[in-house]
Amino acid sequence: MERPDISDEELLLLFRAPDTKQQAFSQIINKYKEKLYWHIRRLVVVHEDADDVLQNVFIKMWKGLDRFREESKLYTWLYRIASNESITHLEKQKKIKRVESSGESDAYLAEKIKADDYFDSSKIEWKLQLAIQTLPEQQKLVFSLRYFDEMPYNEMSEVLGVSTGALKASYHHAAKKYIVTLLTN
Repeated sequence: MERPDISDEELLLLFRAPDTKQQAFSQIINKYKEKLYWHIRRLVVVHEDADDVLQNVFIKMWKGLDRFREESKLYTWLYRIASNESITHLEKQKKIKRVESSGESDAYLAEKIKADDYFDSSKIEWKLQLAIQTLPEQQKLVFSLRYFDEMPYNEMSEVLGVSTGALKASYHHAAKKYIVTLLTN
């Protein structure tokens, strides 16, 4: 039986028990699928791509959860996998599209946003998403984790393997670029 208030520690204990492993895996998916989906979606833009990346995240989770040593929180570990899978997906897309400059890449993602039925060009979220696409990948990732997911810098540091000072600087630069882009569009 699923409990919405079950802790990650309890889920990990259930996962390690052979007779409750599958149930615990399903509960972890249910607990984190929406947050991870939107984190991924903001990075890869396209719904179908976000679904594919999320599937890859859960496959990697299944394969790696037995070896998870709990040196970090479960959700930061999942965000790290989701972030890495998103970046891998974007790199594959760039190779497929044979896009050579970041300007062309930004234009490609902007076109995907404009073509997406989810985004309405008259609404602010469309403009926000277009502005986010102008950021370099690392700043886009830091901005997304901090602004949308409201992740504290110390947890972002665990997810990205970057010092909190560097993350604060990256977020500051990203927010500054983001605001300038919004104001000029």
